[in-house]
Amino acid sequence: MSERTLSGVGATPLSGVGTVVWYRPGEALELDDPPEPDAVDPATERERFEAARDAARDELEAERERARERVGDEEAAIFDAHLQFLDDPQIGDAVGNELDGGLPAEHAVREGFAGPIEQFEGMEGRMAERADDLRDIRDRLLRLLVGGERTDLSALPEGSVVFAERLTPSDTAQLDPEVVSGFVTATGGRTSHAAIFARSLALPAVVGVGDDLFAVEEGTEVVVDGDTGDVVLDPSEETRAAAADTDRAEVRREPVATTDGKSVEVAANVGQPAELEGAVEQGADGIGLYRTEFLFLERESSPDEEEQYEAYVEALDAFPDGRVVVRTLDVGGDKPIPYLELPEEENPFLGERGIRRSLGVDADLFETQLRALLRAAADGAGDLAVMVPMVATVEEFEQARERLDSVAADLESEGIDGETPEFGLMIETPSAAFMADEFAARADFLSIGTNDLTQYVMAASRGNERVSELHDPQHPPVLRAIARTVEGAEGTDAWVGMCGEMAGDPDLTELLVGLGLDELSMSAVTIPEVKANVAETDRESAGELAARTLRASTKRDVERLLDDETAD
Repeated sequence: MSERTLSGVGATPLSGVGTVVWYRPGEALELDDPPEPDAVDPATERERFEAARDAARDELEAERERARERVGDEEAAIFDAHLQFLDDPQIGDAVGNELDGGLPAEHAVREGFAGPIEQFEGMEGRMAERADDLRDIRDRLLRLLVGGERTDLSALPEGSVVFAERLTPSDTAQLDPEVVSGFVTATGGRTSHAAIFARSLALPAVVGVGDDLFAVEEGTEVVVDGDTGDVVLDPSEETRAAAADTDRAEVRREPVATTDGKSVEVAANVGQPAELEGAVEQGADGIGLYRTEFLFLERESSPDEEEQYEAYVEALDAFPDGRVVVRTLDVGGDKPIPYLELPEEENPFLGERGIRRSLGVDADLFETQLRALLRAAADGAGDLAVMVPMVATVEEFEQARERLDSVAADLESEGIDGETPEFGLMIETPSAAFMADEFAARADFLSIGTNDLTQYVMAASRGNERVSELHDPQHPPVLRAIARTVEGAEGTDAWVGMCGEMAGDPDLTELLVGLGLDELSMSAVTIPEVKANVAETDRESAGELAARTLRASTKRDVERLLDDETAD
C-alpha cells in the first residue's frame, strides 16, 4: 500500500515511528434506557454514586501527582479545577434530584451534568472551556458506574502512536515517552494543553489534523513528524528510516550569535526544580521564565520565606554563568490555589490575577516572595532577574518597584546585604504593548508572553478549541504588537525577550530575530534547534523578512511569506 499523508499542527521538533492505537474513552459509556422508577432503590443508587465519586477523586489526585512529576505544577493545577467540579454542590444536588426521581446512578449522572454542560457551552472564553472539564468528570463517573475498562495509557505496547479526537491533560500525563512513539489528535493547536504537555515530555506530536484522522485504522504503521505537522500513513521503508535517523540539532553549551554577530540568549521555561537538569542538558543559556506557582500548589498554606529562598538559590546555582528570570506569583485566571480563596468571576482571565493580586489581597505574600528573591540574589551563583506578570498600567509597575525597593531597604536595615536584581515585566496585555516605551524607560527588561498576549489581542481564549484558529501568534495584529514592544525599547537600556510558546517554534526563529528580540525562552526540548537556527540567521535578511510580515494583512499572507523563506 502506498503511503499517504495527513497534515496538522506540529507540536514538537521530534519525529516518531510506530503503530496506531486508538483511544476512544467515550465508546463504552452509552447507556440503555433506564428501568421504571419503581424498580430502582434511590438509597442504593445514592451509595453507588458516592462510591464512584470517591473513586474518581482518588483517580484525579493520583493523576495530578503524575502530571506534577512529569510536566510540572502549573499544568498539574488543572486537576484542582476538576476536583472542585467533582464536589460542586450544585452539580451534586442536580444528580441527587435525579436519584430521588428514580433514576439509576449512571443515568442520574448523565442527566445531572447535562444542564451545567449546556450552560457553560453558552458562555464565552474560559467559561466555555469548562464544558469540556465537566464532560471529562461526567465520563469518568460513568465509566466507574458501568464498570467500563479504562485504557491505561501508561501501559501501552512499545512503539504505540496514540490516535484520539482529543487528549485531556490527565490522558497526556500518562504517556511514557520511553515507550510511546508519539500521539496525534483531531483537535487542538500548538498552545493546547496536549501540545504543551508533549513538549514537556519531549514526545513527537501532531494536533489539529481534523476529521480525516477518524478514517485511520487501528494497527496502521505511521510516522509522526512533530516538526512539519505531517502524519504519514503506511510509510515506505525510506520514509521510516528517514524519520528514525533524523538527527536532532547538536546541543550547544555556549551562547550563540547570528552570522553577523548579534548575540541572542536562548533560555528555558521552567515550572519546577526537576526541570532544571533538563534545561542544563539541552544547552540553555539560563532560565527565561521560572514559574513560582509550583511552590504554592499541593499544600494547605503558602510557603514561608526560607522555603522560597532555597528554591530560588537552587535555580541560580544551576546556571552559575547565566541569568534566571523569576516570575512572581501569577495566580487567578486558570491557576487556582484553594487556600487563597480566589473569587468566583464571570471571566477570570479579565479579573483579579497576577500583579493585581500582588498589589492587593496578596500583598503580604508578595513581600515575602520579594524578600526571598533578594536574599537569593545575594547568595545564588547566577544572576537573578525578577519579572512581574499581567501588568496593564505604568502605575502598577511603579508600585511593584516601590515594593521591591522597600523590601531591599528593610533587608539592609536588618543587616542582610542583598543585591538588586534586574526588574522587569511581562508584556501580556495590549495596554502593555501600547505603552512599551513608557515601561522600557522604567524597567530593565520586557518579556513578551505570547500565549496571553495572543489571547487578549485576538479576543480568543487560549484553551478554547472552538476559536483555536484565532489563537495563533502569526496573526498580523499579534506580530505588530510584538514589533511595537521591541520598538518601544529602542534607545533605552532595556532588553526585550519572549517566553511564550512562539519563542520555541524553530520555524519562527528567523522572524523573531528579525523583529529584534534579544532573548528567546522555551521548553527545553526545542533549545538545540532554536540555537542552531539563530547561528544560521543573517540579521539583515531576517529584518527584511520581518518587515514583509509586518505589512501582511492576513495570517495566510504571513504563512506564505514564511513558507517562501523556508523554500529559499
